[in-house]
Amino acid sequence: MIRLLIADDHAMVRRGLQVFLATQPDIEMIGEAANGKETLERAQLLNPDVVLMDLNMPLLNGIETTAMLAKEQPHMKVIVLTSFIDNDHVLPAIRAGAKGYLLKDIEPEDLVTAIRRVHQGQVELHPDAAGLLMTHVTTTEGADEAPEPGGHDETMLLDKLTRREQEVLQLIASGMNNREISEALYITEKTVKTHVSHLLDKLGVADRTQAAIYALKHGIV
Repeated sequence: MIRLLIADDHAMVRRGLQVFLATQPDIEMIGEAANGKETLERAQLLNPDVVLMDLNMPLLNGIETTAMLAKEQPHMKVIVLTSFIDNDHVLPAIRAGAKGYLLKDIEPEDLVTAIRRVHQGQVELHPDAAGLLMTHVTTTEGADEAPEPGGHDETMLLDKLTRREQEVLQLIASGMNNREISEALYITEKTVKTHVSHLLDKLGVADRTQAAIYALKHGIV
C-alpha cells in the first residue's frame, strides 16, 4: 500500500486528486496540506511514502518544502505536480530532491502509474522537464554541480565503473527499478543493489536520481 500525502494550496485540486486516487486499491490517501509549513508538519505526523507537491504555495513554496523533506525525511519520495515547466522551476525542484516532475494536465491513469513507479524507486519526468534537464546537463561544464570528491575528472570516475556497473547505470537512467534491472540482466535483485551501491560510491552521488542525471550528462542512455 502506497501512503500518499497531497500538498496544494487549492482545495479543488486536492479534492479532485482525492476523488480519483482514492479509487486505487494500492493507494491510501492519508492526508492533505495547503501550504509548505503544513506539509512538513503532516509529513512528520503521518509518514507518507509519496508526497504530491505543488510548487506555488504560501509560507514555504514547493521547492523549499521538498528540500526540507529530503533533508529531514529522506525516505519520502516527492513528486512535483505543477503548471510550471521552465528552468526556474524544473532544475531547482530536481536539485531539491524531487523524484518526479509532472504537469497538472496529466491523465489520471498516467499519474497513478507515475506514483507507483516513483514509489518503486524510479524517476518520473514530464517530457518537457526531461528535455530541460538534458539541455542543462549537456551544455554546462558542471559549474552548478557539486565538486567531485578529491577533484577527480568525471571521465576518470566513469572509467572506475565495471562493465556491469555501467550497464546498471544505463538501466537506472532509462527508468528501471531494481526488479526490472535484475530481469533485464538475469541477475538477482540483491546483486543489483550491490552494483547500485558501488556505482553511487564511485561516482560520488547520493542517490539514483543524481546517478541518472550523471548518466544523461555523459551520454549513457
